[in-house]
Amino acid sequence: MRLRNKPWAQDEINKESSIVIAHPEQKKGKWNKVFGNDNPIHIEVGTGKGQFLTKMGQANPDINYIGIEKYTTVIHSAMENVRDANVENVKLLNKDVLNLGDYFEEGEVSLVYINFTDPWPKARHEKRRLTYERFLSLYQTVLKPNGEIHFKTDNQGLFEYSLHSFSKYGLILNNVSLDLHKSDMVGNIMTEYEEKFSSKGMRIYRCEAVYR
Repeated sequence: MRLRNKPWAQDEINKESSIVIAHPEQKKGKWNKVFGNDNPIHIEVGTGKGQFLTKMGQANPDINYIGIEKYTTVIHSAMENVRDANVENVKLLNKDVLNLGDYFEEGEVSLVYINFTDPWPKARHEKRRLTYERFLSLYQTVLKPNGEIHFKTDNQGLFEYSLHSFSKYGLILNNVSLDLHKSDMVGNIMTEYEEKFSSKGMRIYRCEAVYR
């Protein structure tokens, strides 16, 4: 993914400290105080430009959403989406998912979304895939018992790999779809990439994986 440089992005992000949380490690175990309620917390790893979480926040005001994105120029776009939509139940972290355990207490999260992540198709890059076993272990440390992963991609190879990775790790697979937009799923919220790929007639793959 080629990113357009926005040298002013960090300054703009700093002005929106109620949306982009600067020191999330200080909120570990205290996210209910950040949101001002005890609603469930759902996180999206690699949140991109934020369309998915913004619309999820609007559709589900009784759920708290946190998007994690390491690229500053990208999180800036997500911040603008959240700000312009005026959704108070969505927060953002300009951080690396590898440090997830620094930001959330064990069992503080109910659900993890992984949407249209980089497939890293070369075998030597397997460990970078967000459905690789070390990431599955990382998610498990912050998820409640029986927590879930909801995964969507346009990449068939990554989907097949992820199904195998989930199963090998011991997760239970539910609602596996090989063509999401021709399925009977109701209320699907699309990401920017999903709109782009589906408009070209490409299949969207989706599944839910539950820890046990």
